[in-house]
Amino acid sequence: METMSITTSTTSGSFISSQQHLCSCSLLPVTHFSTSQLRFRFRFRFPSLLLLLHSPNSHFSLFTNFNKHTSSSSSSMSHSSSSSSTIGEAKKGLDVSSTGLVGQDDLLIVGPGVLGRIVAQQWKQEHPGCQIVGQTMTTDHHEELINIGIKPLLKGTESIQKFPYVIFCAPPSRTVDYPADVRLAASNWNGKGSFIFTSSSAPYDCYDNGPCDEDSPVVPIGRSPRTDVLLKAEKEVLEAGGCVLRLAGLYKSDRGAHTYWLEKGIVEARPDHILNLIHYEDAASLAIAILKKKLQGRIFLGCDNHPLSRQEVMDLVERSGKFNKKFQAFTGTNDSLGKKLNNSKTRAEIGWEPKYPSFAQFLGVEE
Repeated sequence: METMSITTSTTSGSFISSQQHLCSCSLLPVTHFSTSQLRFRFRFRFPSLLLLLHSPNSHFSLFTNFNKHTSSSSSSMSHSSSSSSTIGEAKKGLDVSSTGLVGQDDLLIVGPGVLGRIVAQQWKQEHPGCQIVGQTMTTDHHEELINIGIKPLLKGTESIQKFPYVIFCAPPSRTVDYPADVRLAASNWNGKGSFIFTSSSAPYDCYDNGPCDEDSPVVPIGRSPRTDVLLKAEKEVLEAGGCVLRLAGLYKSDRGAHTYWLEKGIVEARPDHILNLIHYEDAASLAIAILKKKLQGRIFLGCDNHPLSRQEVMDLVERSGKFNKKFQAFTGTNDSLGKKLNNSKTRAEIGWEPKYPSFAQFLGVEE
C-alpha cells in the first residue's frame, strides 16, 4: 500500500503561508484500476478534499481540473515518475512519516497564541520528529506559524485523521459558542494520548482573599455569564475524557497584569485584592506534563503558590528597576477581593515544579 501526501504550493515550490491542505490516502497501484474507478474512489472516499482543492477562497489550486488530470490513463502513467518525485518532496518537507499523516506524538493546538506557541516549542524539544498543527480562526498569522514549525489549519477545514494529543488554548472572547468550539476540538482527538483544555481559576467560588485549591467549590451555573461559559466548556472536556487545567494569571516580562497597570498608571481597583500568577513557560510545561500522563476526566490547577496583592505586584515591579514606566496608584475601594490559590495536589500527582517559583524570583527581587 502506498501512502500519498499532498500539499498545495506556489510555483516556486515553497509552502503556502495562508493555506495548507493535507490528505493521506492509501491507493492500490494504478494498474489495478481503470481511470474511472480511480475517479470514483477519490470522489466518494474524499469528497471534502475535492471541495478544498476547488474552494473559491483558495489562492492556489492543486489541480485546476481534477477530471482533466484523470481523463486518460496513459497520461497518468506518463507522469507517474514526476508525480512520485513531487509527492516525495512534499512528504520530506512536511515531515510526514511513511505510516500515515498523523504520528503517535503529533500534537494539535487549538488557538496557537502566546501560550500555544510556547507549548509547541517545548513539545518539539521533547518530540523532535513530531508534527505540530495549529488550528486558527483566521489565516492572519499562518505565515508566522509556519516560520516557527507549526502547520496552520483553518477552523472548519475537515481533518482526515485525528490526533493523539490535543490542547485547547483559545480564549472565549473570539467566539459566540465557546463550549461548541471545545466540543469540536474534542472530536479531533483519537483518545490514544491526551486532550487538555486550559481554563481559568475564575470559577472557584472564593472572593474574600481566602485559601483555595483544586477541590474548592465553584460558582453555581447561572450566577455569572463569565464563569458559566468556562464551566460549560469544562463540562464538554470532561465528558469527552479530557482534562481541565485551571490557570492563574499568566505573565512574562512584556505581558500580564503588571504591564497593563503600568500602561494605565492609575487603576480604579482596590490594592489589597489578592491575585495569583504563573509564568507562560510554567503553564506550558505543566500542560505538557499532564498531556504526557495520559490522564482522563481530571481537573488540575496551575499557579506558582505565591499569591500577591495588586499593590505587592507593582511594588516588586518598581523595585526590579526593569521597567521604564512608573506606576502611580490603585484607587478602588469597593470591588471584590480575590483568592489564595494552592496547587500542591497537582504538583504531587503530576511531578511538576515551576521554573519561576514566584513573580519576585522572576524579576530577580528578594521577597
